[in-house]
Amino acid sequence: MKVAAETIAPLTSKDTLDVGRIRADFPILNRKVNGKPLVYLDNAATTQKPSVVVESLRRYYLEENSNIHRGVHYLSQKATEGYEGTRKKMRTFINAPDAHEIIFVRGTTEGINLVAHSFVRERIKPGEEILITGMEHHSNIVPWQIVCEMTGAHLRVVPINDKGEIIMEEYEKRLTPKVKFVSIVHISNSLGTVNPVKQMIEMAHAHDIPVLIDGAQTVSHKKVDVQDLDCDFFVFSGHKMFGPTGIGILFGKSEYLEQMPPYQGGGDMIKSVTFEKTIYNDLPYKFEAGTPNIAGVIALGSAVDYINGIGLDSIYAYEQDLLAYATAAVLGVDGLRIIGTAKNKSAVISFMLEDVHPHDIGTIIDAEGVAIRTGHHCTQPVMQRFGIPATARASFAVYNTKDEVDALIRGIDKARKVFQ
Repeated sequence: MKVAAETIAPLTSKDTLDVGRIRADFPILNRKVNGKPLVYLDNAATTQKPSVVVESLRRYYLEENSNIHRGVHYLSQKATEGYEGTRKKMRTFINAPDAHEIIFVRGTTEGINLVAHSFVRERIKPGEEILITGMEHHSNIVPWQIVCEMTGAHLRVVPINDKGEIIMEEYEKRLTPKVKFVSIVHISNSLGTVNPVKQMIEMAHAHDIPVLIDGAQTVSHKKVDVQDLDCDFFVFSGHKMFGPTGIGILFGKSEYLEQMPPYQGGGDMIKSVTFEKTIYNDLPYKFEAGTPNIAGVIALGSAVDYINGIGLDSIYAYEQDLLAYATAAVLGVDGLRIIGTAKNKSAVISFMLEDVHPHDIGTIIDAEGVAIRTGHHCTQPVMQRFGIPATARASFAVYNTKDEVDALIRGIDKARKVFQ
């Protein structure tokens, strides 16, 4: 069944983006794949990196390489300055109340695991419940299953409807006295659904239930204000916002972070160590054991500067217009069905094409130089909900164009004709 293209309305902005200039900042977009110009539409998996981010990594290793927090010499001070400078930038980027509420982790996955084991596992009792939704990434399922196995707690799931939207009546019904923690994805990586997380947080807080928001698919597309959301924890990854892999952010409210025991032990997370007792460091360092990904953190600061230089309002408006164009275009392909037709969507289109397996679609499209993702997208329960093995997924970023959407459509049409 097809969905009317007008379900995704183009947004307008006073600012007109110079996408040609933006694309020039990403050298990889100039390369060819299989003799064709690269069309990169796998941004939900990871975004490409602008030259300023790559240069930031190069500069650190060639000019400033040193460990942080432990040296009085010039290089150590420069590295520390860059590292802590990014922490301040991230505080502003998501409007956290204080920089010490910004914890550097390897990515969204580690951030969720940290909260699962250092916060929830410490508090939950046998028979109590953790609540998630039916559209979660595996990273927001498996850690809670592990905690439940270790504690005797139960994992409860809020169902989604045929459009890929959370059934809010079911969410409210499941907020029982047994629920001690809620963990929700903000934007689904496989459906594109933008969840009403502010409302969901308010509903949970009415029952004194803390909430974690998985913002991995949010931060490169739209503004995040953790104070306005009033979430208790917010996690995201640098590599999905034009930054390096292996670095991410956990925001947590001070009142909870102060209570939580360290997630790992080692250097830099201590004030003093004897064989009899260790005194742990203050926030945020209590949760940053050992030598961190210093270069990655500094380069993440460059990625934030880059996003701010374009402006998230302009990025969001541009991407919504591109999404509307792409939605109308794919719906013009005979036999194509979009999986995930929520009224409020971000820059993702997942689809099925008649009896053609998504992997075959991806292979044929790749021959045309078009990179999309095929598979279950680390959301196997979503695939089970829709009774399908996998989908083909095109996901967009600010450097993508309508011409690239047209190339995608040509590739899909070729796949359709091959298997017709």
